[in-house]
Amino acid sequence: MRRSELEHAIRAATEIIHQDAVFIIGSQAILGSFTEDELPAEATRSEEVDIAPMQDDDAQSLATELDATIGEMSHFHETHGFYVQGVGRDTAVLPAGWADRLVKVSNANTRGRTGLCLEPHDLCVAKLIAGRAKDHLFVGALLKHGLVSREIIAQRLLTVSNDDVRRDRALSLVRSASQI
Repeated sequence: MRRSELEHAIRAATEIIHQDAVFIIGSQAILGSFTEDELPAEATRSEEVDIAPMQDDDAQSLATELDATIGEMSHFHETHGFYVQGVGRDTAVLPAGWADRLVKVSNANTRGRTGLCLEPHDLCVAKLIAGRAKDHLFVGALLKHGLVSREIIAQRLLTVSNDDVRRDRALSLVRSASQI
């Protein structure tokens, strides 16, 4: 995925749900902080952008609308080669203070609408808590290329309080340089 595609996803999602801003919480949030040219291939491999509406109802109707309109296997996906996965704000387990560190993407390509992307270290925390093999590859690639700090990730993991088991597993991984 490219930064221009992230901007397109922000523009499309905000127009569909009639909001001026959305949260970008999946791996492609990294494009809020770095361009595709600065990133290793493992960091831009995904063709999906996980977007959470700023306001949604308990049934996550707006997230569902994003899936139906510009989600996987939609006309949008077939046309552009990427898609939006509508998600709830609570999809990712995040460290304390994450909302204060969001990275804004707003420009002419987003038509002035805003994508609030997770800061890279917060994104790595969410990925390590999720614990999938693809998430470990993502975080490992960012660490290997010096784009994130192992120490900052560990510090932020310590602030995750709502999932002790996965937090401790992730903390063990990040402290063991050879495992990710």
